[in-house]
Amino acid sequence: MKTELSTDEERDLITQLPENPAAFQRLYAHYFPRVFAYVAARVGREEDAEDIVAELFLTVVQQINRFEYRGEGSFTAWLFRIAYNAVQQFYRRERKRTHIPLEDLPHIQSRGLLPDEALESKERFARLRQMISSLSDRRREIITLRFFGELRNQEIAEVLGLSEKTVASHLCRGLEDLQRKYQREDAEA
Repeated sequence: MKTELSTDEERDLITQLPENPAAFQRLYAHYFPRVFAYVAARVGREEDAEDIVAELFLTVVQQINRFEYRGEGSFTAWLFRIAYNAVQQFYRRERKRTHIPLEDLPHIQSRGLLPDEALESKERFARLRQMISSLSDRRREIITLRFFGELRNQEIAEVLGLSEKTVASHLCRGLEDLQRKYQREDAEA
């Protein structure tokens, strides 16, 4: 469950992080769902995502002294930059890209749906996932950060070292590409 933090509360928790376990628990509770969704969407398997996110938050605690607070969103961007790097490191270790087994993603498992509805939902997600994976690396990464990580364009720009304008352009074009792919598939069906 995502907990809400004010900008002041977030800054206070960050400064307390090295000495205060409660500060870590609060930041973890706030950021875990978004970071986990992003990492799981990128690496595919829930078990791999759990390992990566656990290591990631350990890295946050170890490297918090390197973080410089620059206003709202700066910690989010720093955290997701660490997540981005962790995913890249995972791929370097694995030397191959994997596909997401739908049953491994907890946020897309159907709860309370009839079996036919659950199957249809999984099929729609699989179709979308396949379309996203067919995008260029840059557009795929931006769309994943935006919709799985729930980052704003400014935060994505910081994570990837791009301008906000470039992020907005790739996001817009990526969504247009997805729309065209959907329309093409619907026309063929």
